[in-house]
Amino acid sequence: MAYAAFRSIGAYVPSKILSNEDLARMVDTTDEWITKRTGIKERRIASSDEFTSDMGAKAAQIAIERSGIDKSQIDMIVCATISPDYFCMPSTAAIISTKLGLSNATAFDISAACTGFVYVLSIAKAFIESGMKKNVLIIGAEKLSAITDYNDRGTCILFGDGAGAAIISATQDKSEAIIDVHTGADGEFADLLMSPNGGSGSAHDTLDQEAGNCFMQMKGNETFKVAVKTLTKDVVDILKENSIEASQIKHFVPHQANLRIIKAVGDALKLEDEQVVLTVEKYGNTSGASIPMAINDIYESGRLKSGELMLLDAFGGGLTWGSALVPFAPKVV
Repeated sequence: MAYAAFRSIGAYVPSKILSNEDLARMVDTTDEWITKRTGIKERRIASSDEFTSDMGAKAAQIAIERSGIDKSQIDMIVCATISPDYFCMPSTAAIISTKLGLSNATAFDISAACTGFVYVLSIAKAFIESGMKKNVLIIGAEKLSAITDYNDRGTCILFGDGAGAAIISATQDKSEAIIDVHTGADGEFADLLMSPNGGSGSAHDTLDQEAGNCFMQMKGNETFKVAVKTLTKDVVDILKENSIEASQIKHFVPHQANLRIIKAVGDALKLEDEQVVLTVEKYGNTSGASIPMAINDIYESGRLKSGELMLLDAFGGGLTWGSALVPFAPKVV
């Protein structure tokens, strides 16, 4: 039987830093206010000529180089993004495939907001375990600055740009296998976090007048409450179903949305501080890119070792949520 192994990680962030002090000169806010409510100090912003596919391709190239496989062996590319290069088509994954010099791999995007990376992980796992694919490149890439209203202090303080990528490969070694992935969604809460206009649900003759509604909008207090409840339940369920104790988790890698949400979930699970991976302070919320960017952070700092168990956990617009139990299984070369 084929199993799916998490072989490598890579990430890319733009060079421009947007600090809390910078935002305080743009909207009515302060560094103290932002830090207290979110834990964010700064975020990265892509340049005007830097696209989601550019960032995704750069992160993917690093992941490929670290994977121990030749890029020609990649047979599928799946990109999670809510800020694609183009509305509808072509997919950002297809553009990334061309930028990587891959012309025959299956390539498509998925839209699951901040849960996007967990969703693409589940897709890679399913395709590999079915025998349909052997090496899947999964990417979370976002240029959220392109869909952020910098007059809205409730959202502009949160979001940043960046990308992360991983190679998921077939293995016969069950000890390397991704243990489990949970995903779910409930459209009943769609209005808590959404971009209202820009799709077929908006009449064409109103788009000019309502262009501002293409930006992200969020009901912050309601989203916070649902996020904490949903994230906690999902990780409790996945641990229980797989007979794994929280103490066995080496790295809890949550979606980096808000420090208060992360701490609330960590406290509910009785996790130690050293188990919880935090990058929200320096990158803000990068939606589908945040989990792979956080994994890359602990990899590059030397904290992520072969065989160590990661618990991924995410929540996003849709509403969507997901969690995963993932051993880090780099290829021995």
